[in-house]
Amino acid sequence: MLTTTSNVIDFEKAERDFTFLLHCFQEVLCDLGEKKLADHLPWQGASLPLEHYPDTERALQAFSIVFQLLNMAEENSSAQNRRALEADKGLSHLTGLWGRTLLRFREREIPVEEICSLLPEVVINTVLTAHPTEAKRKTVLEQHRQLYLLLVKRENQMWTPLEQLEIKSEIKSVLERLWRTGELLYEKPGIDDERRNVIHYLYNIFPEALPMLDKRLQQAWRETGFDPAHLSDPRSLPRLNFGSWVGGDRDGHPLVTAEVTEETLAEMRRSALKLVRHHLYELASKLSLSDRLQTPGKPLVLRIETLKKKLAEKGSDALRKNRHEPWRQFLNLLIAALPPDAEIPAACNHCGYNASVELLEDLSLLRHSLIAVGAQHLADMEVAPVYRIVQTFGFHLGTLDIRQNSHIHELALSQLMTAAGLDGSGFLEWDETARRVFLDLELQSPRPFTHPDMSAGAEAEAVLACYRVLLKHNKSYGTDGLGSLIVSMTRNVSDLLIVYLFAREVGLMTPTGDGDACILPVVPLFETIEDLRKSPAILSEFLHHPVTRRSLEYRREAAGKPRKIQQAMIGYSDSNKDGGIFTSTWTLYRAQETLIAAGKESGTDILFFHGRGGSISRGAGPTHRFIKAQPYGSFKTGMCFTEQGETIAQKYANRISAVYNLELFMAGVAGALGKQQQSEHRAHPLEPMMDLLSEKSYQAYRELIETKGFLTFFRQATPIDIIESSRIGSRPSRRSGKNSLEDLRAIPWVFSWNQARFSLSGWYGVGSALEYLHESNPEAFEEIRQRSHAWPPLRYIISNADTSIASADLQIMRQYALMVSDRSVRERFLGMIEAEYHRTKTYIDLLYTAQLETQRINVNRFISLRREGLDILHRQQITLLRQWRELKNSGKQEEAESMLPELLLTVNAISGGLRTTG
Repeated sequence: MLTTTSNVIDFEKAERDFTFLLHCFQEVLCDLGEKKLADHLPWQGASLPLEHYPDTERALQAFSIVFQLLNMAEENSSAQNRRALEADKGLSHLTGLWGRTLLRFREREIPVEEICSLLPEVVINTVLTAHPTEAKRKTVLEQHRQLYLLLVKRENQMWTPLEQLEIKSEIKSVLERLWRTGELLYEKPGIDDERRNVIHYLYNIFPEALPMLDKRLQQAWRETGFDPAHLSDPRSLPRLNFGSWVGGDRDGHPLVTAEVTEETLAEMRRSALKLVRHHLYELASKLSLSDRLQTPGKPLVLRIETLKKKLAEKGSDALRKNRHEPWRQFLNLLIAALPPDAEIPAACNHCGYNASVELLEDLSLLRHSLIAVGAQHLADMEVAPVYRIVQTFGFHLGTLDIRQNSHIHELALSQLMTAAGLDGSGFLEWDETARRVFLDLELQSPRPFTHPDMSAGAEAEAVLACYRVLLKHNKSYGTDGLGSLIVSMTRNVSDLLIVYLFAREVGLMTPTGDGDACILPVVPLFETIEDLRKSPAILSEFLHHPVTRRSLEYRREAAGKPRKIQQAMIGYSDSNKDGGIFTSTWTLYRAQETLIAAGKESGTDILFFHGRGGSISRGAGPTHRFIKAQPYGSFKTGMCFTEQGETIAQKYANRISAVYNLELFMAGVAGALGKQQQSEHRAHPLEPMMDLLSEKSYQAYRELIETKGFLTFFRQATPIDIIESSRIGSRPSRRSGKNSLEDLRAIPWVFSWNQARFSLSGWYGVGSALEYLHESNPEAFEEIRQRSHAWPPLRYIISNADTSIASADLQIMRQYALMVSDRSVRERFLGMIEAEYHRTKTYIDLLYTAQLETQRINVNRFISLRREGLDILHRQQITLLRQWRELKNSGKQEEAESMLPELLLTVNAISGGLRTTG
């Protein structure tokens, strides 16, 4: 529920801002003839049940808007309070940011040379996905962005009273647009809509945030007392990379075709070149240095002449402009050397840059030429930020990962085998040993299964068509824009080796001295508890396979890295759905430890890709605590993580928030690396007890979901059926359409429990585990109690469970449970859930005594501000759900369909109030 900014909210300021926005909205409503609604909104002690409003749909929309205003006031309060605290107490005052991290380095007496060598090793990879957790329309999100900017604008003390009134009028204008704009998506968004949204962040938000991030690091560096000259070279700074799954993630998504992937790669490249061209033009407008006042160095003059000849007529045209301004002329040449925005026709004789690394070399030359004539300030302030833009976004904007489910790969290979006259249907029945024998023999041969004019089957054609797009892109532009080939639900080594056969089939393999190597990374995604526990053995065997060894070495040489790097993706959502919050979090921790060991044994560094979602149940939580809670050595090669659904808008829609959230990751990883360089890895004495607690929590959680009738309780006591009817993402809510718990995606699973205020996936099982330890081994429980606040892994689990259970509401749970028609089923599961709820609260209180009170103050304040409005919304949702289900069961589909908009508005409004969906 709470974002990472919550611990610095100034609630008094947030309340003032919210009151101002609420009054603006009430004035808008009154102006539009909605005085009764304006007078009886919650948050002013005069609310009414929704059925008392003249138009309940409009009332629901009003509730939704007011919740967004409250969220906005809190977000702005956090941002302004952080600024005030840093101005008053210094950059080192706030936890998790550069100021505190660098201060810790200095306190540990880490030599500045070591810090300087560490910083470029900090690599943060942010991957945006389009999982169906964003309940708001893009149009509505844009209005929210404008409103937030106006709220920030209002902070400036320079405005006169008349100007303040004008800002208020602008705010009311946006609020009227919001009121007149429908909240709901009446059609599921297409992939092109999701792609536009992702590109908006990659093109507009992150390039603006990047220079601010660099400046904050440099400011903290100076404040800590280090020499600013150490960070003047942009190559000395941490790296920030971006990626996307939109247009590449086809796991259970039939609309992601090869054509969609090709369009996505092309659009990302067009946007990147547009971005780079814009920044080069801006830079050229600033570097008007005259050669009459300073003489350009020989390296710059020689490079100008070389580029002029290489670019022929375009080069001559570039030099006709800006005579006596060689630095500007040089930039004219760089712009002329950029590839065209559109795809290059075969007949086009493009003689400029083939890759962004060539442009970086020229920008580095430009920077050094300015330093040589004494223009260090211009080199730092003007050229370095453009260098960073090109370094980060290149000619590709972000990498596009390709993800597919291992079962689809099995079907595809089976079809290819059948087309080649082999026993394809038998392959599906073979055990792992038989599959390995076949795959190992097959991978020794360079021949494909099929010829270009052969058709193998639907799954095979879909997989190969996608891989052909990747091959085509690689031939034209190289691998810069291509991410990994991710295999979701990796359960055996064969699931990964199969991908090499697809790569061989289309030509994504390349010969080396010892045999073929795959030019793109093949990445396992371990999701369930069982798969995470098996993951070290799977990865170890995969890393020792000769094709993998060759592929890792090939990519190491191509990237110029000192060591081989293998990415491993770990899934938070499905492991939580499978085993509950405690077992999921601790199993992920243990899996990382053993995966690091497997990599070390094969001479390979592991880059972890954290598949985190937007709620605590799916891996979210305070970023600085998340980073501290990871095992020793897990950030050696950087960090990769997903940002999903509404989390993207919450964390990155506004530049100030984007900078803050990215800085938390960058400074946090730097801090972890610095600390680990100063200490040896030692097993923590609490780890055996954590194993025990994890197992007991798992048993309690599995007992709940495996008890007969649980699926009935879940489907009737939560609005899962409404969520499945919503239109908030292009992806289906089920992988294959089966009506089973296993087939249900983790996102609607978490979403539905949150809507009904059980928040089950964020706390269930924790109480049983702690109770068992307390009763069976009081001394061990006391040891955990003494150490829990100081040991990050345990603190992260318990504090997240505490936050989750605080957002649960027993009274509201009981109201939703009354919708379960079978009384025995209702009482059985509600009894189990209530007992575990009380057990968890009791033992977390015992564990933390008063130490968690500061966190609880914020959490409880957050909830109390929303309680009145949420209570009204929950009652309305339950009433409507009953009516809707009754109409459906009576066969009155048309009448049921007419109720959907109002029901979906309740989902939307409750999501806004809780600040989370899935």
